[in-house]
Amino acid sequence: MQNLTKLPADAGICLKPEHFDSIPNTVEGQLWFEVHAENYLIQGGPRLERLQHIAQNFPLSIHGVGASVGGPTPINSEHLKRLSRLVNLVPTAAFSEHIAWSGTAGNYLGNLMPTPITTESLKSTARNIEQLQDALQRPILVENPANYLNFKSEMSESEFMMSLVSMTGCGILLDVNNLFISANNTGINAHGYIKNLDPSSIGEIHVAGHSVDPIEKDLLIDSHDSEVSKAVWSLLSEALNHIGPCPVLIERDANLPAFNVLLAERNFARKLINQNKQVA
Repeated sequence: MQNLTKLPADAGICLKPEHFDSIPNTVEGQLWFEVHAENYLIQGGPRLERLQHIAQNFPLSIHGVGASVGGPTPINSEHLKRLSRLVNLVPTAAFSEHIAWSGTAGNYLGNLMPTPITTESLKSTARNIEQLQDALQRPILVENPANYLNFKSEMSESEFMMSLVSMTGCGILLDVNNLFISANNTGINAHGYIKNLDPSSIGEIHVAGHSVDPIEKDLLIDSHDSEVSKAVWSLLSEALNHIGPCPVLIERDANLPAFNVLLAERNFARKLINQNKQVA
């Protein structure tokens, strides 16, 4: 399999502009950052300039949310050009996208919609992954979704993901929080899911906080607005035992705390990674 990532097997933090001035000069291990691509699809300006400077000093992962890789139609050509330009402007250690769709036929939605787990969808998703990889001239990582409803499917989600790896040469971004949410909401067997993944296909792992739906109290929401739960930490440890040392990202997109709070979570994640290195 191709080299999927140049990220260190250490823990990173989802970086927001609010924290640009809070990055310490020295940290434990190899700190790395991830940003959302769509926040930087601009021609220039201070935000992009700061990101370029940060990427010169820390490994950077770019995480796309708008390519609609899991949709039935090819990726918008203009969006591909803008993504390619960003990757060429900013040193990029890894690029990832979601297995989801967010628009079709020129109509765009404000959310990530579920991709059908069918043979037909597998073909169109593989086509779109290849289209994105050709544009970026690199293999990408694709992220498993957070599921809220049970839909009819023709294979398991883990089989769908591994088929995409086989068909396109892409890798997997295993979002452990999404997997935990899916297990709670739809009954996916999280432990069996992890075991079904080829460890060599995993290029990155995400963990994040989630919340309880205010109306449907048994429904979990992938809100990224709180600290990582003990249950997700436990599932991360299980995933690392199966995969081995791997880059792990702390995601936080709302209710942003001080950078040091995120750094503390990051340091806890790297302890789990290092424990796995010692066992290996």
